[in-house]
Amino acid sequence: MAGTTRAFIHSPALERYAYPPSCPFTTHRAARTRKTLASMGLLTSPGCIEVEPVPAPRATLEWFHHPEYLDVLHAAEGGELSLDALRMGLGTDDCPVFRGMCDYAVLAVGATLRGAELILADEARVAFNPSGGYHHAHAARAAGFCYLNDVALGCMTLARHGKRVLFLDIDVHHCDGVQEAFYARSDVMTVSFHQNGHTLFPGTGFEREIGNGDGLGYTVNCPLPPGTYDEAYLRAFKAIALPLIGAFNPDIIVMEIGADTLAGDPLAGLNLTNNVFPEIIDRVLGFGKPILATGGGGYHVENTVRAWALAWTALCENEQSADLMTGMGGVMLQSTDWQGGLRDRPLMPDVQQRPAVNAAIDQTIRTLQDLLFPLHGL
Repeated sequence: MAGTTRAFIHSPALERYAYPPSCPFTTHRAARTRKTLASMGLLTSPGCIEVEPVPAPRATLEWFHHPEYLDVLHAAEGGELSLDALRMGLGTDDCPVFRGMCDYAVLAVGATLRGAELILADEARVAFNPSGGYHHAHAARAAGFCYLNDVALGCMTLARHGKRVLFLDIDVHHCDGVQEAFYARSDVMTVSFHQNGHTLFPGTGFEREIGNGDGLGYTVNCPLPPGTYDEAYLRAFKAIALPLIGAFNPDIIVMEIGADTLAGDPLAGLNLTNNVFPEIIDRVLGFGKPILATGGGGYHVENTVRAWALAWTALCENEQSADLMTGMGGVMLQSTDWQGGLRDRPLMPDVQQRPAVNAAIDQTIRTLQDLLFPLHGL
């Protein structure tokens, strides 16, 4: 059973918390994804289970986060917005202080850790926490709607059990906090596909950021130009990610499935449809490794819910359901009526943008192959 079990990790407790209305980050995306999947019967398919998380313990948080930062985070929620808190990124537009801030963050981390535990115990082959993906949180600083870095801690949990871990991030933003955690390590490879940092927060994640010391060659960044469309994105993914995953040969793959890459996302500039997600997930499943997946960004809520529901279908290898859900919905029609289909219609690239997008991606592919492939015998 464990060899095929897929675990969807969610708790009604996560639904109690919300960022302030002025903040574009919405915590209820996970609950809406669960509701959509439940209405389709996609949480009760053979081999699928639902699992509730528990809050992450303080000792585990300190594997990555500085104790001083954790103290300041709790004090800020209690009303003590000190100069240290401001220095650590709290009280900003993207990391506001709000009631339940710490409880939510600790439970979201706990959900990703629960997924890691299920995989380590061979109780699940795939685990998906849509409430995770806080890849901008640094050891001692909040950033980009992220207070605690669940994906870094999930990777650390797996690595502490002697596993070789590959972290694949397909969120539109660079995973700067996760990169910080593993930049000098070779037991965790980070591979990030994101919009170019010259045009988007956090302004990092360029081709020549490839790690240092023991970690040289184990940080991989593929910056993409605004306007990148499905075909171009997948071309870069197949040229860079697939050979490096094969060469690294991880024991477990951790994925961040941010949906802010989709056309129409208000905070980013890529031009993808959600059809990219099952294509990538199918390729990753092809390596035959357990997968710990999280959500991430996604600020057009309806499109994000659709994308995560489709991603879960792909993670469950439920191709029949995916085919049945193909239809007229998604980013083309700004519709989330699942009866119209989980998959988006094809979105044709802008004819004027296409040459510039292709040229930029071709150059990035060449640069990364020259920098990284010799280090991995490719």
